[in-house]
Amino acid sequence: MVSNSSDTLRRPGRVPLRSTAENALKIVVVGGFGVGKTTLVGSVSEIRPLNTEETMTRAGEGIDDLSAVRDKRSTTVAFDFGRITLNAENVLYLFGAPGQERFWFLWDRLFSGALGAVVLVDTRRLEESWYAIDRLEQHGTPFVVARNNFDGPEHTLADVRAALDLPDHVPLVDCDARSRESSKQVLIELVRHLHRLAEAQRVVVEETP
Repeated sequence: MVSNSSDTLRRPGRVPLRSTAENALKIVVVGGFGVGKTTLVGSVSEIRPLNTEETMTRAGEGIDDLSAVRDKRSTTVAFDFGRITLNAENVLYLFGAPGQERFWFLWDRLFSGALGAVVLVDTRRLEESWYAIDRLEQHGTPFVVARNNFDGPEHTLADVRAALDLPDHVPLVDCDARSRESSKQVLIELVRHLHRLAEAQRVVVEETP
């Protein structure tokens, strides 16, 4: 089972940014409470991720729904941050958004300047993904949806697409947020999606009289 705890192993050491780096590319990871956003950022980042986690206390009882994440001990209260060097000129910055409803006001700031987003979902509580998808669509931010593989009822990707009412052009993929390779494939799919959208826009512009 994919851990729903934000407590995950961190990659030690510091990877310096190349002096040739010129382009900073921003990606946001969003989703409901405890779906694995901090875990995904931590698994794929080349640096020790910055996180703003706090220990969960009784003060959150009755505010945060812990029914599906009973083992969770800490939670993000601002954002997570990680970095991936794509090549000598391009660096990808990852921002993981907080999942609790009381922190959603931070999302608009995090979406600002983002090339795209990953919506991480847990099929046991898909309804928590609707707000993230709605906000991204309102912002006009391209996104892909990644199903984090928790133990639970079996649902096909087609079932998930139908439940979320996702258009056919929005990519939907499986992932294990603990796995660097799996998380990397999610980001690659997002980059491919952004490239397809850019190409489609280029064709429209060229064909416009």
